[in-house]
Amino acid sequence: MLLLLGIIQLFGILQALGARVEVGWDVGYLNISRDGYSTWLAVGVNGRQPIAPVYVDEGDTLLLSVRNSLDRPISLHAHGLFQRNTTYYDGVGMITECGIPPGESFTYVIDTGGQTGTFWIHGHYGSEVADGLRAPFIIREKAPAVQYDEDVLITLEDWLQMPYDLMGARAQQIRFDRLFSNYPTVLINGIDGNKSQPIHFVPGKRYRLRIVSMSVSYWFKFRLPGHKLEIVESDGIAIEPLAVDGLDMCPGQRYSVLVTAHDTDAFNFRFNVTFYADYVPKLADFNPRHYEIPLVYREGAPTRRYSIVGDDKLAWQDEFAMVPRNRQPLLEPVDRRITVSKQEHTPYDGFGLPTYSLGDYAYTHPMVPSLITALTTGDWANNSLAYAPQTNTHVVEHMEVVELMLVNPSGKDHSIHMHGYVFQVVELGPMGNASATQRTAPKLKRAGQWPMRRDTVTFPAYS
Repeated sequence: MLLLLGIIQLFGILQALGARVEVGWDVGYLNISRDGYSTWLAVGVNGRQPIAPVYVDEGDTLLLSVRNSLDRPISLHAHGLFQRNTTYYDGVGMITECGIPPGESFTYVIDTGGQTGTFWIHGHYGSEVADGLRAPFIIREKAPAVQYDEDVLITLEDWLQMPYDLMGARAQQIRFDRLFSNYPTVLINGIDGNKSQPIHFVPGKRYRLRIVSMSVSYWFKFRLPGHKLEIVESDGIAIEPLAVDGLDMCPGQRYSVLVTAHDTDAFNFRFNVTFYADYVPKLADFNPRHYEIPLVYREGAPTRRYSIVGDDKLAWQDEFAMVPRNRQPLLEPVDRRITVSKQEHTPYDGFGLPTYSLGDYAYTHPMVPSLITALTTGDWANNSLAYAPQTNTHVVEHMEVVELMLVNPSGKDHSIHMHGYVFQVVELGPMGNASATQRTAPKLKRAGQWPMRRDTVTFPAYS
């Protein structure tokens, strides 16, 4: 009897520990047309594009074995994973690792560490993410806090018309705003957005849509006219259900929304996806660009159309209206306050536009990965200069509560992602010197009792 109880207890422990999920990626070049417009040497995995989603269950450990068949170093970042005690697997080239050399292999051991939700994995050494090295990463809950009948994944990507590095060479010869043919296009679930495969609904069923922006530079607006979206997860954080008309997503953000299908299959519908950016000129049919995904209740049923409604008439998601399910109160007292300002620099990036940094210097890789510097330089590890001035490093103490104020004096929005953490979004407002003519400056907002937490956020112009 005691032996039987011991076996049952051991089985329970093993279940709690989770499984080890092994995935093999051979990263190589692939001459392909993903959008139906241009064919070029992109980056794929195991000879394929799109790269297959990675699924694990809560508590599992992912063993991602990567062979680099490119002619340049690569690294892989699991976007949104905390990497507690495993910072060396965070995959940031020359920050947490040297990168995987051409012809070599490396295995990332990613402990999901109690996290669940919607994430993605992408290249993080050079331009390989823009060239296609990106895939969704889903950690399924063992006991979801919300009930639904089916899980549906929707990925959104911007896709260039040539390799990113070649775009930079072209930009030196001609301004990007004249390269109209080189505006990116949209991939929805891995293919040309205009040819996206239908999503099927069954009347009366409840669906969890996981929408992943695997974009490099562009924003997406996502809607389903005729249906209400109910947000239940944002960047891997479960939230109290929040009803909205649509999502306005910056690069790297993820949402889960619940949608209840209509009780009848009399009509089909369409998802609306709008693709836009404010750092390149507006141009009809290019920026913004509109796409539709068929939502099929019944083959052959007529499609119900809705009149166009202005964005200002719709309810979009708002971090300050979201409440995390665990209701973590505001972190205080604050131990350290850091203010950084978005700065514009030359030389230009691959789009013929200035590069930006959160500090005084345009970022370039340090000669030695910052993690190695931190572990090998003794007391010098507490001096930000040890990490090279061009990294704009700030050194903080373990378990400090840090208040980070970001200042954006430019007229362009930016996407901000923090590795290894979710941060509380506590305040958003216009810069102190934002003039009345700067109409894009946001209105002042402050978090309530339980601030929203996430790892990626839009950093608005003049904020």
